[in-house]
Amino acid sequence: MWLLTFLLIAVFVGYESLMLRAVNRAIQIGGDLKNAAWISTIIVESCLPALAVAFLWSASIDPAYRPLANPAVLVFFLPVILSTLRLNPMYSRVSGLVAAVNYLTAAAYLGWKPSLGEGASLLSPQNAVFSYAITLVVAGFTAGAVASEIRKQVNAALREAEMQREVESLQHDLEVARSIQRSLLPTSMPQIEGYDIAAWNQPADQTGGDYYDWQPLQDGKILVTLGDVTGHGIGSALLAADCRAYARANFVVENGLLIAMERINALLAKDMIEGRFVTFVAAVCSPKSSGVELLSAGQGPLFRYFLGKDRFDKIDAQGLPLGISSILNSDPPLILDLNPGDLLVLATDGFYEWANAQSEQFGSKRLEETVRASRERSPGDIISALYRAVVDFSGGTKQQDDLTAVIIKRR
Repeated sequence: MWLLTFLLIAVFVGYESLMLRAVNRAIQIGGDLKNAAWISTIIVESCLPALAVAFLWSASIDPAYRPLANPAVLVFFLPVILSTLRLNPMYSRVSGLVAAVNYLTAAAYLGWKPSLGEGASLLSPQNAVFSYAITLVVAGFTAGAVASEIRKQVNAALREAEMQREVESLQHDLEVARSIQRSLLPTSMPQIEGYDIAAWNQPADQTGGDYYDWQPLQDGKILVTLGDVTGHGIGSALLAADCRAYARANFVVENGLLIAMERINALLAKDMIEGRFVTFVAAVCSPKSSGVELLSAGQGPLFRYFLGKDRFDKIDAQGLPLGISSILNSDPPLILDLNPGDLLVLATDGFYEWANAQSEQFGSKRLEETVRASRERSPGDIISALYRAVVDFSGGTKQQDDLTAVIIKRR
């Protein structure tokens, strides 16, 4: 009996080892085992306790009770329980059915016969064998329900992990896009005799549709530009990069603001989808000259502060935003005469439209009050004061739009 027991265990262990090698090989090549292989495994795993019930019994036990009193009956439940790990409800149900059939076959080999006659007791060994078999079937279907639930949880975890990987990849891409976009902004402010110039930008998301730029022109002049693409995010950032490239390519030619703006508009109109456009303003400062040439395409209101009169003038746009039509409809540029201490404030609508918890917007009046209170300070300090003022006013509400400001101060 001991020899037979060890032989059965050795056969079982050898078969399971072969199956494990087959599974590992399938995993390595990215495949899967066929259903026939799994079903054969279930049959073999269920045969071990069946053989133990049929051949490993004690002669001291009454033949009618040998299928019931053998501890090997409990081993039938082990492969049924472990079948849940295959995460296939069908395999668990098949495992329960095969276990029941094998158990009944082993009982029949021991001489068991069903008692179906009239007056048969439910507590008789014959009917108890039936109860054991039914219990194995129920265990198989219960294991199938558990396997189905585990499969749902595993699939949900896999989907969540995949989603997390996608989010992390998107976050990485956004960080790369943000770093690229930030690298396109000037790292220093322009130096021109007679003027102090400062600019600042903070997108609402990792990337934004606002940008500012400056570039030297002929005769020592400096061109300062500010653009605001509708919306914010990756799409707006790409269009802002387009606008910057077109501006740099066209403003280098000394042909006037209006002609350059018309060319930029024609190029952007080809890139824009419906509902998108760019508000854009360009200002040219000349060394030792108080005159600033200004042309705004939809960007407004802009503000001019007269220090001597302590007064603000609002400057409306001279033309429509860029990209709406291939032909730019605009008036000629303005020539603004700035006296010492006067300011030209160019800011995007992210400042004016930032609202507090009561849905009240910051507005242009508060912007004027903040600039007036800081008028003696440098342009960079004025922008910092303006940002602190709008944040304090918001009371913690989320920034909904990009913030960009350029301040030109006449020395």
